Amino acid sequence: MKNVLGFEKPIVELREKINELKEFTKSSDVDLSVEIEKLEARLEKLQVDIYENMKPWDRVQMARHPDRPTTLDYIEFLFTDFFELHGDRLFGDDRAIVSGIAKYRGIPVTVIGQQRGKNTKENIMRNFGMPHPEGYRKALRLMKQAEKFNRPVICFIDTKGAEPGKAAEERGQSEAIARNLFEMAGLKVPIVSIVIGEGGSGGALALGVGNHIHMLENGTLSVISPEGAAAILWKDASLAKRAAETMKITAPDLKALDIIDDIIPEVRGGAHQDVEKQAEAIDAVLKRSLQELSVLSPEELVEKRYEKFKRIGKYTSLLQSSMKI
Repeated sequence: MKNVLGFEKPIVELREKINELKEFTKSSDVDLSVEIEKLEARLEKLQVDIYENMKPWDRVQMARHPDRPTTLDYIEFLFTDFFELHGDRLFGDDRAIVSGIAKYRGIPVTVIGQQRGKNTKENIMRNFGMPHPEGYRKALRLMKQAEKFNRPVICFIDTKGAEPGKAAEERGQSEAIARNLFEMAGLKVPIVSIVIGEGGSGGALALGVGNHIHMLENGTLSVISPEGAAAILWKDASLAKRAAETMKITAPDLKALDIIDDIIPEVRGGAHQDVEKQAEAIDAVLKRSLQELSVLSPEELVEKRYEKFKRIGKYTSLLQSSMKI
């Protein structure tokens, strides 16, 4: 049961049992077709019950699935003529962020995304998808270039968070993230951000100040990991499951809170089950999003982006509070 999540085990075990019976039927004279049909019907019902009633912690596990498609996986299916660009022109190149120019349905675009690995060697090379400051500066360099040549910017968010190490802080991690937020807010081209896995803290927000923010059905977006929140709130990281339910970090929760624009449905069993089909679902939302944004002027793009983030959250001003007294 390689790379099987805990809540998926009943499905995998039943599927293996069905395959065993099919193999036994082929190698013997015993007809087990009736039993196999019953088990397949049971499997179908089990899949519906599990995948359509996932709890927040189940979605967190799905977002972290080691086989989950990455930015480069989606680039292969969504874009043509992708040409990767490297370096921030200040320090070096950060492999945790992939960026470049490509064509989307024949239109030149700039593509930027966080990139994690799928095995130990890749994860070390990509720093487990946790960008350093030079990664965010590289992203910003590409964004400013996109603005110069009037190219839409498409961002893929998939990170546990920005690199928290001493070296990253010494090179200005917080400033690099803050600079991206500032510059993205005023960028005069369409920005579409898509959460394809985990969206952790400022590391995700540094690519998330978009006109439209979309999110895969089993993605997560939060200011801190459930384990981190549990350690702070209850002094026990093992209560991460409880924290995930409390924090409202899943796509359905964020859609209800009007933080994201669209939930992109995933193929049954998660995006890793069929990358090409999942890319088609992303393509449908991305196409509509760029069509809506393409008719807006640069000034309208900036204004609508500002209004979008201004609407997030609820607050009461000091003036309103004093008037009630």
